[in-house]
Amino acid sequence: MRKGINAEILRLALPAFGALIAEPLFLIADSAIIGHLGVDQLAGVGLASTLLQTAVGLMVFLAYSTTPAVARLLGAGRRQEAIAVGRDGIWLAALLGAALALLGAWCAEPLLRLMGAQGAVLQAASDYLVFSMPGLPAMLLVLAATGVLRGLQDTKTPLLVAAAGFVLNALLNWLLVYPFGLGVIGSAIGTSIAQWAMAAVYLLIVFAAARRARLSLAPHWRGLLSLTSVGSWLLLRTLSLRVAILVTVLVATTQGPVNLAAHQIAITIFSFLAFALDAIAIAAQALIGKELGAANLPMVKALTRRMVLWGLGFGVITGLLVLLSAPWLGWIFSSDPSVHQALGTALLALALSQPIAGVVFVLDGVLIGAGDARYLALAGLLALLVYLPLLGWVSASGAHGSTALGWLWAAFSGGYLLARAATLLLRARTDAWQRTGVPGAASAMLPSE
Repeated sequence: MRKGINAEILRLALPAFGALIAEPLFLIADSAIIGHLGVDQLAGVGLASTLLQTAVGLMVFLAYSTTPAVARLLGAGRRQEAIAVGRDGIWLAALLGAALALLGAWCAEPLLRLMGAQGAVLQAASDYLVFSMPGLPAMLLVLAATGVLRGLQDTKTPLLVAAAGFVLNALLNWLLVYPFGLGVIGSAIGTSIAQWAMAAVYLLIVFAAARRARLSLAPHWRGLLSLTSVGSWLLLRTLSLRVAILVTVLVATTQGPVNLAAHQIAITIFSFLAFALDAIAIAAQALIGKELGAANLPMVKALTRRMVLWGLGFGVITGLLVLLSAPWLGWIFSSDPSVHQALGTALLALALSQPIAGVVFVLDGVLIGAGDARYLALAGLLALLVYLPLLGWVSASGAHGSTALGWLWAAFSGGYLLARAATLLLRARTDAWQRTGVPGAASAMLPSE
């Protein structure tokens, strides 16, 4: 690599960060527009968005499986096969998206009733979810295509597409909700149109590359099966993360509305900081995959060491920022002094855990880039098993008020995150994940054309 390691990481990480925050901005724009319709509409869209984002979040393996596979082939000098893998990943996203959209439209109302929605809230949530389903395949296509471009070492194009999509989404939503008078349905339709516009741009880019590489646009079924195999492990990894966050919320709920509100603020801050760490992890996926494909182990080791230092350093900086801003941070979200008091204990644990989170996110990206999906899934389950007894202890401790929330966040940071860090560090210290070259199945992904 001609450029320095730091320059390469920044080249990929900075645009990736911008693209990562686009999806939350979509939701913020939707909420801001719908919020003026009324409380019932806003509450309904909040419930529907939770289901929608959970489904999309579990499908993130579409990006995380294509990025390292494409990068590995690119590093091995097999660009034609790299494009073929990307094409197959897009077809897999289309098939899964269509199936989930049909299932979501059919199950929308029962699922929302299960979440406690009723009356006007149920109606708004059901309308939004059903009319969002046509856009679900596009959301998954965007995930897969973004993974392809990241594997090709391009994170700038996803940033530009995400920025244009955000502007289009906000404009369409406002027009359809207010001037056209479609209300919640208009917001869902506007977002679906914006997602399909983004997907169309990606499809043009990837399929044009396939044509230049003299590839058929039809999928190669053995390639689809290979991506599905890797994706299933990454799905299990993501599911363990979602379960850990969900059970934490459930325990916070038992502590009362004040602690639940404070926990929601703390997890929102944690999630925002995670975007920056995830940007470094995405750079790790692309760079590690490429260098392993080129069998450049010295560079792989150098990149791993440098990115761990980046994650650790960023964690220290963000931890200090959280500590310094803790006294006034709560006022941004709530004017209730009791919420501020509870939030203070959570923010202390969050701040102290940021260096740990930095290492976790970066090593997660390194091992995804190396295609070590099976280990990540099993390590995620192990960390969850370590965490669940700690949550049980927090629930049975009899602690009240801000102390109870402090113990909950101590269990999350000192238990779950630390367990994840330990399993990832143990793996990174071995050579087992540094498989050079391209997996044998990859060569079968390219049909004779």
